[in-house]
Amino acid sequence: MAALAPIAVSMGEPAGIGPDLILRLYEQRAELQLPPFIVFGSVAFLAARARRLGLNINFAQTTVGEANGQFPVALPVAHVEGLVPDKPGDTSPLSGKVVMESISRAVGETLAGHCRALVTAPIHKAALYNAGFKYPGHTEYLAALCANGEGTPLPVMMLLHDDLRVVPLTVHVPLRDVPGLITPRLVRETAMIVEHDLRTRFGIEEPRLCVTGLNPHAGESGSIGTEDRDIILPTVLDLQRNGINIEGPVSADTIFYLPNWRRYDAIIAMYHDQALIPIKTVAFDEGVNITLGLPIVRTSPDHGTAFDLAGSGNGSMNSMLASIRLADRLTA
Repeated sequence: MAALAPIAVSMGEPAGIGPDLILRLYEQRAELQLPPFIVFGSVAFLAARARRLGLNINFAQTTVGEANGQFPVALPVAHVEGLVPDKPGDTSPLSGKVVMESISRAVGETLAGHCRALVTAPIHKAALYNAGFKYPGHTEYLAALCANGEGTPLPVMMLLHDDLRVVPLTVHVPLRDVPGLITPRLVRETAMIVEHDLRTRFGIEEPRLCVTGLNPHAGESGSIGTEDRDIILPTVLDLQRNGINIEGPVSADTIFYLPNWRRYDAIIAMYHDQALIPIKTVAFDEGVNITLGLPIVRTSPDHGTAFDLAGSGNGSMNSMLASIRLADRLTA
């Protein structure tokens, strides 16, 4: 049987904790039984960060095709040219283009099938704007990179830990803008992408979905806001008529009670905190962010750059480890 292609890992924000986690996990690759991966980023920077952390790691500036053979003895790096200072906690405008290029190249190799999945370390958007970053977030950038002749795919963020899977319908937008963004089309397309990917990637034959309400008590038949009655409910009924196993809108203050959410394979919430507070409460440093709706498998840790921990050798590796393992499981 031919060996599986390596997993692509983008190095993320150099001033943050992402590179530390990649290096620390690689050092423990044997005991953790990690699948081969290749890091896209600056090999000089990664070597400097490893020295700062006191890690005895060999590096191999190499190609994707040679990554599997190098992985047992040296960390494979697809080198991206550019000056990347090793200054934990201190972002630099010099490194922005390298961060963006590392993501772009990692996506390209994964789309081409040379890598089987993509794991992204956290980025810091504010640090990238001076380098020409024009996207609301990491996910939107990935979707643009995956665009083809048929248009840009709708990326859907899912956070998961074990059997708890949550999807924020709207993500990094002000709360005051959320009601206007909730449309029948967005609810319908998000639900269909979640249902499709649960079947095709997670192997769940008949996914069971639930949609939360936007307003308290799901609007109480329109007495506490009309969005649940006029937008969400009709869309859910339409999805049911088209064969999607979905319920809702269900009051968000009761759905995450353990016996309730276990009835479903995924819960679609209306906005960022409605979805992320429950999962971060039960799995703060072990959750995984996976992007559905893309032609590639992409996972990432469910945390940010943690500037205060960068370069210290501290901080939990659990979420990054879980991200690599999920990417491996979904593409094995």
